[in-house]
Amino acid sequence: MTLIIVAILLVSFVLIATEQLTNINKAAVAMFAGTLGWVLYICYGTDFVMREHQGDYVDFLNGAVATSTAVKHYIAQNIFLKYVGTAAELVLFLLATMTIVEILNNNGCFDFLTPMVRTRKSRRMLWSVSALTFFISANLDNLTTTALMLVVVHNLLSGRRLRIIYGSAVVVAANAGGALTVIGDPTGVFLWNTGAVTASNFSMTLLIPCILAWAIPTWLLGRSLPERVDIAWKPLPYRGDDTNLNVWQRMLMLFVGIGGLWFIPTFHNITKLSPFLGALCVLSVLWIVNEIFNHRLFNVEKMIERRIPRVLQYGVLQMMLFVMGLMLAVGVVEETGAVRWLARQCDMYVHNVWVMGVIAGGVSSVLDNFATALSFCSLYHVADDGMVGQGAYAAAFTTNGIYWKVMAYCSAIAGNVLAVGSMSGVALLKMERIPVMWYVRNVAPKALLGAFVGLAALAVVAFFTA
Repeated sequence: MTLIIVAILLVSFVLIATEQLTNINKAAVAMFAGTLGWVLYICYGTDFVMREHQGDYVDFLNGAVATSTAVKHYIAQNIFLKYVGTAAELVLFLLATMTIVEILNNNGCFDFLTPMVRTRKSRRMLWSVSALTFFISANLDNLTTTALMLVVVHNLLSGRRLRIIYGSAVVVAANAGGALTVIGDPTGVFLWNTGAVTASNFSMTLLIPCILAWAIPTWLLGRSLPERVDIAWKPLPYRGDDTNLNVWQRMLMLFVGIGGLWFIPTFHNITKLSPFLGALCVLSVLWIVNEIFNHRLFNVEKMIERRIPRVLQYGVLQMMLFVMGLMLAVGVVEETGAVRWLARQCDMYVHNVWVMGVIAGGVSSVLDNFATALSFCSLYHVADDGMVGQGAYAAAFTTNGIYWKVMAYCSAIAGNVLAVGSMSGVALLKMERIPVMWYVRNVAPKALLGAFVGLAALAVVAFFTA
């Protein structure tokens, strides 16, 4: 049964990696793998529980007779809920932050983006768009940032060739910026929730590597641009739910939303509560401010025309379901003991954090970056800080150990090499209808160079901070 459950996960990974070919939604695949895996697990629950949790199960029985019903109750209450809780923390965090972005967007708080990057000088506009994407993605999730900035690019440029070059730069910047902070990418949120990293140490270590992984491909992409570009001067579209908020009101809402996201790590350090609670707190405050500013419009029934395409908004919902399903699928494989066996093989035959990072990057270039990071990070649990004195390899798995940062960096940045390796890249392919082979020929080598230079910089940073 362990082999069957592992095979289900591997088949789901293949389907996720080939989503562009099979047209089977990877969120549906992840949810099916997670639910089927736990159903099969509980059918053979007694064998698994007696092998992995014998002592705890005996304590749970407390002298009662061991029956199939009893073992099912034990699995449901003591094993399954642990993984549901971990996945729910991450999904609720994503739900809260994406709702914050939706409120800000509906109130025109991002209207300053288009005027800020509008210029006829192609390279200046490329760097403006890319830098703005990098900064926003470090504070918001990379999929939402990509959606926002692709719309900006689409409104500025009418030529398709230019749009796909600028769109590729947006994807590179979004993935690099998202990898920089614990709130910019689901992988960072997962590592932060599990106690593998702290927010400030994570960002300081990855700052230079992420900047290099973003700046080098952007500079190389800029060399293929003409000196000047024609700008499409499109008026902002009407939004039925838009308001007549003045500049200071919109800036206040932006400060509450983005500033609140910056405060979440501090909230977590002070209260030790899950970060999603801080995100919900920020959302509630922003919601109240939104109702105060827009109380006159709540009874007005008008059609809503949003500038973010519905397909990308639907993609946000897919991402949350994908994260939930995948974490349940990896969790059930972990409970079979297969993950622990694989970790022992890695310790025996690889025994090198950097080699595992390169392997993770190779997998992430074709598989989804969160799926890759979750799989590799699940191989090990956060070790006690006492492991620091037992050598560099053992210390790599402590809190703020280099292993977690290497996995986060490699899985996120490798998503730039092939667009199918990240949700941001998939959004670009769908929105601009870019052939995958065009991206491979024109963007992949540049992104790969930036990724390896950034990885070398990470090794230098790790050496001097060890």
